[in-house]
Amino acid sequence: MNAQQVGIGLSGGVDSAIAAHLLVRDGYQVTGFFMRLPVSEVDAQEQRARKVADSIGIPLEIVDLQHQFQQQVVQPFLQQYQQGRTPNPCVCCNRHIKFGLLARYMLDRGMDRVASGHYARVESKPQETYTLRRGVDQGKDQSYFLCRLGQRQLASMLLPLGDFHKDEVKTLAASMGLTDKVGTESQDVCFLEDGLTMFLVKHGHEGRPGEIHSIDGRVLGNHAGINRYTIGQRRGLGLPDATPWYVVRLDPHNNRVIVGKHDDLFTKSFYIDDLHWTGREKQLPWQGEVQLRSRHRSAPATLTRAGERWLVTCNESQRAVTPGQYAVFYDRDQVIASGIIDTNVPEAHPEP
Repeated sequence: MNAQQVGIGLSGGVDSAIAAHLLVRDGYQVTGFFMRLPVSEVDAQEQRARKVADSIGIPLEIVDLQHQFQQQVVQPFLQQYQQGRTPNPCVCCNRHIKFGLLARYMLDRGMDRVASGHYARVESKPQETYTLRRGVDQGKDQSYFLCRLGQRQLASMLLPLGDFHKDEVKTLAASMGLTDKVGTESQDVCFLEDGLTMFLVKHGHEGRPGEIHSIDGRVLGNHAGINRYTIGQRRGLGLPDATPWYVVRLDPHNNRVIVGKHDDLFTKSFYIDDLHWTGREKQLPWQGEVQLRSRHRSAPATLTRAGERWLVTCNESQRAVTPGQYAVFYDRDQVIASGIIDTNVPEAHPEP
C-alpha cells in the first residue's frame, strides 16, 4: 500500500475521474478537490464531481477560487485583447490557479503530491531535475498547456494519463459505469461559453470602430473593433476581391486591422518575450522544434538572443504566427522552454 496522500483536481469530466481511479488502484490515498470558478455551469460541474468522487470512493473538498481566477486569468485575458494580442488563458490558469493556488491549498491540507487528468508526463532526472514530456497520445497531448510550470511544480505532480490514449480512458470509464456521471469534453477556454465577442461585450470591451488597411497602407474598409479579429482570420472582413483577404496584423496604436493575401500570413522569424526554461537553461543558439499553438504541428527552429528579446528562426515558413500566443520549444518529446510571441520579423513587406 502506498502511504502517499495525493490531491487531484476533479472537474466532473472523464479524464480527471479516470486519473483519480488509477491513483486509487495504485494504492495512493486520494482526495478530490473541485475548483469553483466564475463559469455558468459551475453548479452542475460540482454535482458531477461529487458523483464521481462517490463512485470512486474518495472524499471531495470544494475550493472557491472565483475571485482569484477573475484577477489572475480573466483580467489579464481582457487586457491582452485590448492590446491587439491573442492570449492563451489555459496556460495562465495552469501556472497560477490549478498548479499554483489549488496545488498549494492541497499541500497545505496535508497532501504529499498533486495530480490532474492532463495527457502529459513528468519524469525525474539525476540531480533533482524534472522534465515535462508529451503524452503518448499525440492527438491528445497537453504538454503545451503546462509549458509555464517550474521545477517546484513539476516535482510534486502526478499525471496518471500520460501513458494512456484517449480511447483507453473512454473504455475504462464505460466499464466502470462512469459515462453517465461525467460531463462532455470541456472546451479549451472554460469561461467563453457564449463565444469571445459576447464575452468581450459583456465585460465592456466592445472595441472602437476603425479602418482596415492593406499591408501597403491602402484603406480597404472598416472594422467594428480590433478585439473581434485574430491573425489568420478570413471570415467577417467584408472585403470582396478576386482572392480572399486575411488578417495579418493588428495595430492597436492606430486602431487598425491590417490585411493581406494568403502568402502574407507566412513568416520564418519572429520575436518572443518572457522566455521560461522548464529545466536547466540551455546554451544559445539552441536548435530543436517549436510549437506555436496547442494544435500546431511543431517545426524545426533555432532560438537565439536578440537584445532584450529572443529570436526564433524556423527552417520553413509558419502560418499565422500570433502575438500573445505561446511558442513552446521541444527536444523530441521534452518541453525545454516557452516564450510569449511578440512580433514577426519584417520580410517582404515594410510597415505601412
